[in-house]
Amino acid sequence: MAAALARDGAVSLRDVGKTYANGVVALDRLDLDVRPGEFVSLLGPSGCGKSTALRIIAGLEAPDPGGKVLFDGKDMTAVPIERRNVGMVFQSYALFPNMSVADNIGYGLKIRGVKKDERAARVAELVALTNISGLESRRIDQLSGGQRQRVALARAVAVRPGILLLDEPLTALDAALRERLRGELNRLLRALGITTIYVTHDQAEAMALASRVAVMNDGRVEQAATPQVLYREPASEMVARFVGHGMVVPVEIIGREGPRMLVDLWGVRVAVRGEGNAGEQRSLCLHAENLVLTSMTTGAIQGRVVASAYQGAATVLTIQPNATDAPQLRVEYASAPPAVGAAVAVAVRDGFIIRNVA
Repeated sequence: MAAALARDGAVSLRDVGKTYANGVVALDRLDLDVRPGEFVSLLGPSGCGKSTALRIIAGLEAPDPGGKVLFDGKDMTAVPIERRNVGMVFQSYALFPNMSVADNIGYGLKIRGVKKDERAARVAELVALTNISGLESRRIDQLSGGQRQRVALARAVAVRPGILLLDEPLTALDAALRERLRGELNRLLRALGITTIYVTHDQAEAMALASRVAVMNDGRVEQAATPQVLYREPASEMVARFVGHGMVVPVEIIGREGPRMLVDLWGVRVAVRGEGNAGEQRSLCLHAENLVLTSMTTGAIQGRVVASAYQGAATVLTIQPNATDAPQLRVEYASAPPAVGAAVAVAVRDGFIIRNVA
């Protein structure tokens, strides 16, 4: 049986599809590679297939014929969950309400026949690691949401799995607690060094925790990259809009100017990052912090303020360019903002040409 268990923790999905009896396609020939010890987040809107992918990796669901799940190069597609050496934390935590905290954490060890003294030592180690000392004898209904999350995580890693799977584990918590536990979870998982696949629809959560993020849409991976690359160099319009609330605008490529490309944006020449050929019609990703109001009458986008939202460190202005059919732009402005209705000019400091997507 040991040969069937994940040791190093590499995970690969090959041509994985999932179509349900009602005809709904949850996964569409999905390919994904996760390296040993890597922390990868599956990020995307509801219904994109990320939880289905996680359940297939766990062995809770089977892929359509032809799809393969590989652990360290070994085909695990038909191997049941109890032989996959994975730990899983569900959104609901799925803790045993009739057991104490200590018994919940040690449950997996007990059913594997681990001796009582060894089991108690492992539970004590994880109680300390997850900051729940003093709660060992409590029932689950006596715990806060954050404490339950820690117990669920401790139970999942107690058996020293090769792979840890987490399905929206912070969603049920309030915003302040979610942010605090995000830091604790990051610290704990880095210390454990377990290959981790983390499902979330919260981009801030994914970007803060994962070393690499796979953005999913319609059952496929749109782009898998570091958080920095996803934000600065989105591979598709969906990624541009979903990660960092990027704005996507149409441009025509003029040509190269030094390390940057020159594009025509509503009659204004703008230097941006990316690649392309002169004359191509492409899409450009912009972010609010890279747009600035300017006094220039030429070389800037002319428009009018249509909305203003104070957000503490800056006011986010919504600006409607004068160009025909131009989408609205968002600009972060730190000083006293112009009034709604005021005419303004916007200069573009940075942007990225999105590659053509077939």
